Amino acid sequence: MSSPHILLTGDRLALGVPREDTLTEFHKWENDPATVLGRGDRFPRPEEDRTDDWERRRASRRHAPFEIVRVKDKLPVGLTALRLDTDAQTAEFTIVLAPAQRGKRYAEEATRLTLDWAFHLGALRTAWLKVLEPNRAAIAAFASAGFRPAGRLRKSGFWLGQRVDTLLMDALPEDFPGPSAMCTTLGS
Repeated sequence: MSSPHILLTGDRLALGVPREDTLTEFHKWENDPATVLGRGDRFPRPEEDRTDDWERRRASRRHAPFEIVRVKDKLPVGLTALRLDTDAQTAEFTIVLAPAQRGKRYAEEATRLTLDWAFHLGALRTAWLKVLEPNRAAIAAFASAGFRPAGRLRKSGFWLGQRVDTLLMDALPEDFPGPSAMCTTLGS
């Protein structure tokens, strides 16, 4: 595996440029049953879909993916992305963590780093996400990173075979908690 190209460093994690040689690993994470459950996808995706999606998004200026790397050993532990609406200066936030890396509070720091980039370098006015209501751990992580409740889509998702509400959350630059990692990176 190639060395990560680190963009922004936090306490335990860093944002990096996604590497093509990690696509197979990302595909495994996305098809992990807990990931499928958390996203409400219901079915796994073939690896060819991931590869095609990678090529399409890599050519798009409306998709900003970030590899999440553990600082201490440069191990990839997740992937975040911003699906940009450049006209409105907004983005939809998504995240997937490696199954073995869940439960370590990485989602909170990865989300915070991605919002840091979105607001301080990307100059976005808002970022938003969708999360299934039973996914309490994700909701707590997103709230700690600066997202706030913004609405709900009733019975629009699936959780363990049941229809559940999809919660909408958004974050504004003024909701961003704590100092920017950008200041540390730039030496300010």
